[in-house]
Amino acid sequence: MEYKQEIRILYSDTDSYGVVWHGAYTKWFEAARVELVEMLGFKLSDLEKNNIIFPVVEMNIRYKSSAKMDERIIIKSKIKEVKPVSITFEHNVYEKSTDKLRVTALTTIVAVNSATGKMYRKMPDDLYNKFNTAKE
Repeated sequence: MEYKQEIRILYSDTDSYGVVWHGAYTKWFEAARVELVEMLGFKLSDLEKNNIIFPVVEMNIRYKSSAKMDERIIIKSKIKEVKPVSITFEHNVYEKSTDKLRVTALTTIVAVNSATGKMYRKMPDDLYNKFNTAKE
C-alpha cells in the first residue's frame, strides 16, 4: 500500500537559502503516516481513546538535492517493515516534472500505552496484522 501526496513548495516552506527547510519534510512525512494509518481503517484519535499512541523513535533523512519555492513535489510513502513493537515507513520525495529523487527517509514509530507511558511489548494483534498486510 502506498500513499502519494503532491505538494507545491510555498515561501513558508523555504529557508534563507531559498530551498525547502529541512523541518518541512518531517511535517509532510507525519501527514503521510496519518493518512496511511487511516487507509488501514484506524483513526489516531480513536486509537488514543484506547490508550494507544505511536511516537516517532527514529528518523533517518537523506537529502539528495534541493527542492525550491514553487516547485511541485510528489511524496510517496509506504510501510517498509513491521515488527511486533514498531513500524518503519519509507518516504521518497520526487520533483514532479522530472521525477528526480530529492529526499529519501525512514521513520520508525512504536506503540505506547498512553495511560502507563510504557511501550507495548507487542502491539495489539489487530494493529499488527493490518500493518503487516499493508507493507510492501
